[in-house]
Amino acid sequence: MRNNPTIVQKYGGVCLETPEKIRAVARSLADLHSRGHRVVAIVSAMGKTTDELIKAAYQVSPHPNRRELDMLLTTGERISMSLMSMALSDLGAPAISFTGSQAGVMTDESHSSARILDVRPARVLEELGRGRIVVLAGFQGVNPRTKEITTLGRGGSDTTAVAMAAALKAERCEIIKEVDGICSADPRIVANAKPLRRLDFASLSEMCFWGAKVLHFRSVELAQSQNIPLYLRKWGNSEHSTRVMKEVIGMETGILAVNSMARIEHVEIASTNLSHGFEKFAQHLKQNGLSWPQVLASAFTAGKTRIMMTCESESLDTLLRTLERSKDLRKERETLSSVSLTCFGGVSSDLPFQAIQILQSRGIVVEKYVLSPHSINLFVPVETREAAVTALHSLI
Repeated sequence: MRNNPTIVQKYGGVCLETPEKIRAVARSLADLHSRGHRVVAIVSAMGKTTDELIKAAYQVSPHPNRRELDMLLTTGERISMSLMSMALSDLGAPAISFTGSQAGVMTDESHSSARILDVRPARVLEELGRGRIVVLAGFQGVNPRTKEITTLGRGGSDTTAVAMAAALKAERCEIIKEVDGICSADPRIVANAKPLRRLDFASLSEMCFWGAKVLHFRSVELAQSQNIPLYLRKWGNSEHSTRVMKEVIGMETGILAVNSMARIEHVEIASTNLSHGFEKFAQHLKQNGLSWPQVLASAFTAGKTRIMMTCESESLDTLLRTLERSKDLRKERETLSSVSLTCFGGVSSDLPFQAIQILQSRGIVVEKYVLSPHSINLFVPVETREAAVTALHSLI
């Protein structure tokens, strides 16, 4: 099987939440393997395991050590990979499981939000050459200098899959979840959201940066840089999938999707300029053992650096608590949500006015907005987020 095409598949936690579901996925992997493919499966933790582990950590300590938190959270994917390998072996399909470090996923030193620096898949290639299905724990890696285990943060299994596909020069990378590919809005908010069957990397990256839950934006950027054919589909339904590629021929320009972020916070930092403000913010994070949040926008005026940011709710809570003890940093203004329109072919000049007008007609106040080449991002009161998504979807 040395020269057979390699397919990398990543399975989300809902696809693996019970032993029965694990066996069903194992049957699918075994079938793919029997058809001559070299198969690598990246697995997430089962169901809500990661959330339960985080909850347990905060019950033990209100400020869990990030190194120990990584050690704890990586057990979720280890359980999944071991059970999947057992299920495959029971079906007569040769399989072996590897952790991120065993698979050669090298990261920086950042606990809880590490970035992949390199993938050295020697053991993976060796086992594929022996005809085995390789099952890898997503979401984790190792720092080559410190030898410490790290996690990649939320969506890290997606990034693992894309990085491994690039290192293996895979024919394709498939992200298999509980949702039907990519839609024009979250179907839980907009019942008539439209499926998007083809997307370019730039558009998907913008969607994911501004709140689409289908993939982490880092994994999309990595797939784009390595030009990895990317497919997203619902488990058990290969007909309705989304193919993501470098360029999409024949797609009409216009609005592709509406996405949202539930919680956005603002930090104000006493500083002499923007660079000084970010330096003080970085120092504060390091002193308190915190990971960098996702920075959405920043500005400097009148001796203050203002940073608009988001990340997982529990991390935001922890960060805001540390601000209470700081002299130079403080929470600024109330929490907001964002609603974003992502466009193919660029944002038309009249779209900001249209979007604001529609929201105002529904009684939704737009606090401010940010423009980028591919999207308009409007900031609204938290309690109006879902109504704003529904209203703006009418523009599609």
